[in-house]
Amino acid sequence: MKKTFYSNGKLLITAEYVVLDGAKAFALPTKFGQYLHVDPGENSEIKWTSYDKDGSIWFDETLSFEAIKQHTSKEDSVKNTLIEILHAAYLMDPAFINDGEGYHITTTLTFPRDWGLGTSSTLINNLAQWLAIDAFKLLQNSFGGSGYDIACAQNNTPITYQLNEGKPIVNAVHFNPAFLDHLYFVYLNRKQSSKKAIAAYYKRQNALDKIIPAIDTITDAVLNSNDLNTFAGELEKHEIMLSHLLETETAKENLFYDFKGVIKSLGAWGGDFVLAISKENPTSYFQEKGFETIIPYQEMILS
Repeated sequence: MKKTFYSNGKLLITAEYVVLDGAKAFALPTKFGQYLHVDPGENSEIKWTSYDKDGSIWFDETLSFEAIKQHTSKEDSVKNTLIEILHAAYLMDPAFINDGEGYHITTTLTFPRDWGLGTSSTLINNLAQWLAIDAFKLLQNSFGGSGYDIACAQNNTPITYQLNEGKPIVNAVHFNPAFLDHLYFVYLNRKQSSKKAIAAYYKRQNALDKIIPAIDTITDAVLNSNDLNTFAGELEKHEIMLSHLLETETAKENLFYDFKGVIKSLGAWGGDFVLAISKENPTSYFQEKGFETIIPYQEMILS
């Protein structure tokens, strides 16, 4: 019998990078996500097909149970990464391999894969739902990371997320200020390695004793903001603070120096979306600079 699972995508508004070390993050599950469909199969293998939002196939492979059980490869490929996740799932719940005959699995994204809204985290959470295992542990045993994206996958409202001695603390929060119509998500389409920022971050770990409480305070202030200027000001402080920590230009300095508003980097700096805060509709500004994907808050975020 066919089984279907779904998980939400994610956007991280505060505490990027420092969420790994216990800072309180504010994160938003998106209206976009990923489906996982599981059908019975045969031959002790998984026939796996992944579809992008436009219906095109971006991954199509057959994975043997034996390859999943015996996984040792370090090859950098989509297939090997998937086997690595399935191997971690197998170690947590061997029954789906040991007692299974085979599976036909398809995944379907409701957002373009290159948007970076959580292709991997939604997959991990969907697999965890299917196998009834802990998605946070599956993440740690495969990809690693803070886990805020798993929390977004599982929640349909804005959340705060914090690691306390490595354990996730997730709280649903109310966030529906009057100024939501002034918030826009802009897709940068500039995939780049964040190794430099991560290296700078780890080099300055000794600064975290002061930075983490400051980020926590900003997160709380952002959540409690009643007017646009306060909200924008807090996120601008956050952006400047992280810019100094990461030794990296802000997105506004780098790309939008003449923007009349605030630009907030999201998640790992430099790749996917930024948050644009503007009193006027900024669509024409970004389009003139060659950025065609501008999504109003209400169209992007689950509420």
